[in-house]
Amino acid sequence: MTAAANPAMSLPSTPLATGGAGVPGSSAIALYARASADFDAKLERSLALLREAAAEHTARIVQATSLGAEDMVLTDLIARHALPIAIGTLETGQLHDETAALIGRIEARYSLAVEVYRPQAEAVVSFVREHGEKAMFQSLALRKGCCGIRKLEPLGRMLAARSAWVTGLRREQSDARGGVPERDQDDAGRLKLNPLADWTWGEVWQYIATHEVPYNPLHDQFMPSIGCAPCTRAIAVGEPFRAGRWWWEDEAAKECGLHVSAPVSSQPVPPAEALR
Repeated sequence: MTAAANPAMSLPSTPLATGGAGVPGSSAIALYARASADFDAKLERSLALLREAAAEHTARIVQATSLGAEDMVLTDLIARHALPIAIGTLETGQLHDETAALIGRIEARYSLAVEVYRPQAEAVVSFVREHGEKAMFQSLALRKGCCGIRKLEPLGRMLAARSAWVTGLRREQSDARGGVPERDQDDAGRLKLNPLADWTWGEVWQYIATHEVPYNPLHDQFMPSIGCAPCTRAIAVGEPFRAGRWWWEDEAAKECGLHVSAPVSSQPVPPAEALR
């Protein structure tokens, strides 16, 4: 296999953006924070959606946070207004140290316990033993198999006893998310609430700046969308918002499955013969 065919061989482990929107060392707040004329109205609408959902789904609603900028805004809103919404996240075993550190920062800042869901150790060991540490670069099927083990199955456990969940999805994030509604229903019939659906990237950072919300320092390094470390890189000027996620794949494939179909308690990986 040539280096051009194998992104794991041709790209550095922590690529830097070229021609970034600001100078090295610039913060994401300085680069992106912009309040629109209707920002206050959007904020009130988002808060109202959270309050309504919390009342409708008492003790059965969770924010499934990716620990990204949007989700940090939602966590701050939940904590600031003492909303009875649990906070849960997925620790895939492949997060950047900066991302994983946000769990402790949330708990210290807001005095809230974060529910942490990890993949089943045996499933991870079996997958890596059979396909290797770099399986995600070999095929789309293997990459989705990895996401299934590390993300979908743990999310299924997070949502098992819940009737509603909150996400940080925004329409501006990608063409595939351009039609994201504020209130949706997943395949299991749960309410899927997207309170920031119509927010812009500038408004997300305006809120972070105004309320001094903790955020992932990798956002300062031109990483607007941050997933697992092997599958995330910085983006360059002009690239789409999610270009740094699974950058070796076709744009149409850039979802892990969390927001495509309902997570289930188990996502079996196809046998090796079917993936070759």
